[in-house]
Amino acid sequence: MVKRTAAAAAALAALVGVLAYAPSSASAQTSAPARAVAWKACGTTSYPKLQCAKLKVPLDYAHPAGRKITLALSRIPHTAAKYQGPLVVNPGGPGGSGLTLAGFVASSLPKAVAAQYDVIGFDPRGVGDSTPALDCVPGYWDPVRPDPVPHSKAEETANIKRAASFAKACGSTYGSLLKHIDTISAVKDIDSIRAALGAKKLNYFGYSYGTYLGSVYAKLFPQRVRRLVLDSIVDPTGVWYDDNIDQDYAFDARNKAFMAWIATYDSTYHLGTDPAKIEAAWYAVHEKLRTHPAGGTVGPGEFEDTFLPGGYYNGYWPYLAAGFASYVNDGDADALVSLYEDFAAVDAGGDNGFSIYSAVQCRDAKWPRNWSTWHRDTEKVYAKAPFLAWNNAWYNAACAFWPTSSLKPVDVSNSKLPPVLLFQATDDAATPYSGGVTVHRLLKRSSLVVEEGGGNHGITLSGNQCLDDYLAAYLTDGSVPRSPGHTADATCQKLPDPEPLTASATAPASANSTAVPTAADGGLHALLGTAR
Repeated sequence: MVKRTAAAAAALAALVGVLAYAPSSASAQTSAPARAVAWKACGTTSYPKLQCAKLKVPLDYAHPAGRKITLALSRIPHTAAKYQGPLVVNPGGPGGSGLTLAGFVASSLPKAVAAQYDVIGFDPRGVGDSTPALDCVPGYWDPVRPDPVPHSKAEETANIKRAASFAKACGSTYGSLLKHIDTISAVKDIDSIRAALGAKKLNYFGYSYGTYLGSVYAKLFPQRVRRLVLDSIVDPTGVWYDDNIDQDYAFDARNKAFMAWIATYDSTYHLGTDPAKIEAAWYAVHEKLRTHPAGGTVGPGEFEDTFLPGGYYNGYWPYLAAGFASYVNDGDADALVSLYEDFAAVDAGGDNGFSIYSAVQCRDAKWPRNWSTWHRDTEKVYAKAPFLAWNNAWYNAACAFWPTSSLKPVDVSNSKLPPVLLFQATDDAATPYSGGVTVHRLLKRSSLVVEEGGGNHGITLSGNQCLDDYLAAYLTDGSVPRSPGHTADATCQKLPDPEPLTASATAPASANSTAVPTAADGGLHALLGTAR
């Protein structure tokens, strides 16, 4: 699932310096001679040392002399005498912009560690400031859209037609591009970046979908991997249909954890002390919004989208709970509208992210083409885990009608790598814990660090010093924890859950408020193009 807010992938302006580079083979394990990338200052208030550039790569690596596309790059250059090479970072998605992430990672690592790397961000092909950038149906997520939960055959048919029309529009507008928007092509772009930087090997740090991107890179180019960090790990054996079903159950459990958290603060929210009753109130609001959208803007779909980020990051819980309580207790429709604007409203950047998400996931692997399969599986999930089941089905439904054929997923099993460091929270909803365990088994020299009891998605560089110490040690000298015979090589305890907002900040933040963490504030969870 991709986070639908503009903050999820804050774009940088004015990228400069164009370089052409074309590997000699689509599956080449060697690179053409490196050429210097033309970097130019593009600093922001948060990251004043940021530099930007552009890199031309083949659209089709099977025909490297053919059409070129352009990747947008960013960099925080190393400053230490000891230089350990480029550290390429990716925030996930697919469809997430990585330009700002370079600044975040460089500023969040210990200074002595970050100073030894050129931290490199990039917008993957089709994303953000890379060109061409896809936007299949501008305004596709504008409110109020149909209720995700079908209450009749006619309602389900309307959503089917909506998904099919999106797939058709993508094919009509970007027909020549779509078969080249996929994980394998993006991986070859990463190797083009490596070659253009003049590096024999690269270091890679990926979150969420970025873990799958990194695993596939390591499979296709194992001799190019120096260090590999994967945080919040996609299960590569379930891409992508099965992984999305697994998410449904995990997000439902995470939403129940949120309801239990609200119940512990009845003195603040006045919604009762029984989590089941609070959850019932949430679904009652969902039903009411079918016929009475809050502020004419927040219907059932927008309501679900608004609370979805709470499944990724519990730091959002106090804001979501405050707005929810205001609506339930006081009938304050503006509270829900403000939450929607902060957490779920989609702008052009979000439209672009969703277009890339669809293009990559639909192309990467086979999806059922018979809608009866989707209906049967979603109804089965909905009976046990209703929070996200239908919402997630419609988010991916275009793949049932996608205009390209699908590729075969990459077997990422690998015994050719140096030590690899993995991070996974036990209660992560977007990439459930089993994915981390699976990748730990498939990458033979990997070490798995587990955040016990943690439910956030993206756990390093987020305030847990125990996790960050393992990350810093690995990036310093390649050292990893080892605990033979155990699933986890090291365990860190989760951070405490948040507390309610202070009395002066209990009102939901407005769309322009800085109370809710955003990409501009430097918060990790506003930067992740979280995998949905």
